[in-house]
Amino acid sequence: MPVDETLATYSDWLYRSALGVYLFAVLLYAVEQAFARAPRKAMAGAGGPDILTDAPKSELTRTERIGRMGAAMTVLGAVLHLGSLVMRGLSAGRAPWGNMYEYMSLLCLAAVVTWIVLMAKFPIRRLGAFVLTPILVLLFLGGTVLYAESAPVQPALRSYWLVIHVSVISISSGMLLIPGVTSILYLLKDTNSDRFPKLPSADVLDRMSYRTTVLAFPLFTAGIILGAIWAEAAWGRFWGWDPKETVAFVSWVVYAAYLHARATAGWRGRGAAWINIAGFALNVFNLFFINLVTSGLHSYAGL
Repeated sequence: MPVDETLATYSDWLYRSALGVYLFAVLLYAVEQAFARAPRKAMAGAGGPDILTDAPKSELTRTERIGRMGAAMTVLGAVLHLGSLVMRGLSAGRAPWGNMYEYMSLLCLAAVVTWIVLMAKFPIRRLGAFVLTPILVLLFLGGTVLYAESAPVQPALRSYWLVIHVSVISISSGMLLIPGVTSILYLLKDTNSDRFPKLPSADVLDRMSYRTTVLAFPLFTAGIILGAIWAEAAWGRFWGWDPKETVAFVSWVVYAAYLHARATAGWRGRGAAWINIAGFALNVFNLFFINLVTSGLHSYAGL
């Protein structure tokens, strides 16, 4: 199927627009974080508490309104980001995650959507600059160093398993980026809360990290299992200790250890956070070093 160059161009424009909108959102979040007062408990009053902040709607300050603008820009960026993926898929007539550029885009979109959902559940909007900055870095690298023109995928990837396995593993990996960042912030808050008075409480950061990992871990597990089934169909074996398979399995063990540690009284808190950060580091290592440096059966970066 020939590539629709017009749709491919629209996809690139939407990707760059999303990147610019996310950058603007980070600046707005940074302003709120810099000038807002330390968090306080929601107060009872007219209009009820605002789900995206810790103050009632009727008492929003100018700084908090800037933070709300940052949240709105994040949602707009996610819509543009989704549009870029849809246009890329339509231009090539396939699932839009057949190379590293597209895989990175889907992973980052999953991370952004996860962050939007968490903002609606926890009073954590001020963390937006910390959370979106690494996502911005990944998107910038994806749109420059890892960029690939819209084109048909390699013959080895022309399978319905591309739609199933790669989407599940990419979305779960994107979701797991968020608890990695919040676990780092948890350690900062828990080490010296007086130095970081504007961060949410350590308890909020801990619960947010745990709940996100609990949701992402089954998806990550399913992605590994589906990959093994595809490997048996494509290569005649379920598991061959390919570099990407090996690091994915080690990551799975680490996240399983985190969930176990989080449920164990003696390992809750700092110990569990360190394990989650180790999983985050393995996730990033697998994303870059294994995909781009090592050679193996999963070398489909498209570079």
